[in-house]
Amino acid sequence: MKKTYYLFNPGRLSRKDNTLKFVPEEEDENGIKIAGQPRYIPVESIDQFYVFGSLDANSSLYNFLGQNDIALHFFDYYENYTGSFMPRDFLLSGKMILAQTKSFQNKKARMEIARQFVLGAAYNMQKNLQYYNRRGKDMEDLLLQIDSYVNTIDFATNTEELMGVEGNIRQVYYEAFNLILNNFEMGLRTKQPPKNEVNALISFGNMMCYSECLRAIHQTQLNPTISFLHSPGERRYSLALDIAEIFKPIIVDRVIFKLLNKKEIQSRHFDKKLNSCLLNPTGKKIFVKAMEERFNETIKHRSLNRSVSYKHLIKLECYKLAKHVLGIEAYKPFKMYW
Repeated sequence: MKKTYYLFNPGRLSRKDNTLKFVPEEEDENGIKIAGQPRYIPVESIDQFYVFGSLDANSSLYNFLGQNDIALHFFDYYENYTGSFMPRDFLLSGKMILAQTKSFQNKKARMEIARQFVLGAAYNMQKNLQYYNRRGKDMEDLLLQIDSYVNTIDFATNTEELMGVEGNIRQVYYEAFNLILNNFEMGLRTKQPPKNEVNALISFGNMMCYSECLRAIHQTQLNPTISFLHSPGERRYSLALDIAEIFKPIIVDRVIFKLLNKKEIQSRHFDKKLNSCLLNPTGKKIFVKAMEERFNETIKHRSLNRSVSYKHLIKLECYKLAKHVLGIEAYKPFKMYW
């Protein structure tokens, strides 16, 4: 099975015959930058790279990556997603682009899909709260508040109103984090940069989920720039934002709850500077490892009657959306059933 590789250190990535060679940049005892021990990665084992440090590469490498369908996702110092190198769209379909565009331009058709994204996201957030409610955390009032917002989804007349409803649901949902987490407080939701530990994990995890959704879209015939809930914009793959809404509660939030409540990530794993809080290198590796394990964790799929990973669930979501816009089968979002 192909794997995701994470490059935390700055260094040079290059082609070496039919493998990739990564030489990390290190410092000697005098603080002078030197080349570290090379690492060789067989190209057939690679699905994608997440790049967190500065990367030195040339066009020959990118040609080689494109030929082997290997993606790179780049993150800046503040752990924000900044862009991707994606291989050529060999699955690109004119029929699909026309169908997606038609569904976007038809207000009724667009709203039908957008509502499903919000319903799926809300349902999965509620399932998280119900899980902790059964374990002695009093979530009843928050669940009722979310229910009241969910009941307004069908009455939204445009995507701006739907985004407002989704924002209200998520605001109530984030209030529950203070009850779920034993050692940390959520506070207000802050981004770019996050102001505390919980916000830092949410932002970083959401970016990883977004990148995984983008990769899944690229492996189907869908176009990642034509979205339904989020408005398509310049320089962003907005369909990945749509699909990520469904999976953030299932993947990202569950990882955060586990790591913080089991004290696998603690205050010492963060760097706190003026008006910002970010994972330090050790914390980042712990979190990325937990996210990767979650992506590869399997569940028994009800319809397929076989075990599938969360990573594959995202791809299945893309297939369902593709069938909808082609008029084959109505789209229903993935909802947790455990």
